[in-house]
Amino acid sequence: MKLNTIITSLFGTAAAAVALSLSAPAFAAMDDAAVEPYLKKAGCFKCHAIDKTKKGPSYKKIAEKFKGKPDAEAKVIKNLTTSPKVKLEDGTEEDHKEVETKDPADLKAIAKWVLSR
Repeated sequence: MKLNTIITSLFGTAAAAVALSLSAPAFAAMDDAAVEPYLKKAGCFKCHAIDKTKKGPSYKKIAEKFKGKPDAEAKVIKNLTTSPKVKLEDGTEEDHKEVETKDPADLKAIAKWVLSR
């Protein structure tokens, strides 16, 4: 009888571990490889490019602007989430588009990606 209880407990634990491992990616933060495709899908590349100026500054220019600043990540996240007025390369202003994700880990991954260009 004890052996049956132990086996049942082991199977239950194994089933729970498998279920958690399968659901973990849904809760995992966006990794660096996922950021660029996400930004493309979100339309960020309509205004920005990695290393050339479009309607908005290049990601390289943004990274240079914030280089060495301790609040750089927070400022990039604020621009991604609050839709501030931004001055475009042609001198006009418009509201910056917000990213769809509100996940703090995803926002941090996006900001790190932008700042690493």
